[in-house]
Amino acid sequence: MAQSVIVTGGGDGIGRSIAERFVAAGADVHICDVNPAHLGAAISGDSRLRGTVADVSDPGAVTRLVEQAEAWMGPVDVLVNNAGIGGPRAPLEEMTDEDWDRVMRVNLYGMFHTMRCVIPGMKERGIGAIVNISTGSVRTLPVDRSVYNVSKAAVEGLTRTMARELGPFNVRVNAIQPGMVNNDRMRGIVQRIADQEGRSYEEVEGSFLEFISMRTKVEPREIADMVVFLASDRAKHVTGQVIAVDGHIEWEQ
Repeated sequence: MAQSVIVTGGGDGIGRSIAERFVAAGADVHICDVNPAHLGAAISGDSRLRGTVADVSDPGAVTRLVEQAEAWMGPVDVLVNNAGIGGPRAPLEEMTDEDWDRVMRVNLYGMFHTMRCVIPGMKERGIGAIVNISTGSVRTLPVDRSVYNVSKAAVEGLTRTMARELGPFNVRVNAIQPGMVNNDRMRGIVQRIADQEGRSYEEVEGSFLEFISMRTKVEPREIADMVVFLASDRAKHVTGQVIAVDGHIEWEQ
């Protein structure tokens, strides 16, 4: 029987790659995205991929997302919490309450909302897999990114806590730390730094790669492959783990 999968933030970037990889593996996939254009582009022309416009920081929107997903594909077997935002780049003392709250509500509360909706069904059926997307920045702790770092550290704490809580019900919970992903978002970050510092794109990219042990970027499909593995029977006894797919990031500016 095909897996029923929800992927948040699935309209573009890593989330879209994850959704497409699950479809290729034979799953029925329901995505959400806050951007209607991204959502429409992702789901067009594939009957096994549907979606809902939703902001995961809104519990009501998440409830509707899960209801719409289950209406066509049945109970959720796999939840991939990918939706997230970077937030401001600033010293902590310059952040507003609104800055802090917005990042925490999307990056952490969003996962709380989706997990709260799907966990009862997973526990009742005695099977399920949840994969949360964290970041390698939890290890490297780049400066002026306090709220982002803290939100993702909390995601990893949530992951380990729920792995213990749900283990007796055969529900597994893991997290992935992506590294320097070769996608539009990362290219935009590199270009912005290059413009701000008057350096070339190649020079800034090279300064990132200098502190990655394997001196390489990571393709979105590599993250997707790890997610699909963690959701499969091949990883049936893998839970409570935070797995980096990053070529081993040593440091970030």
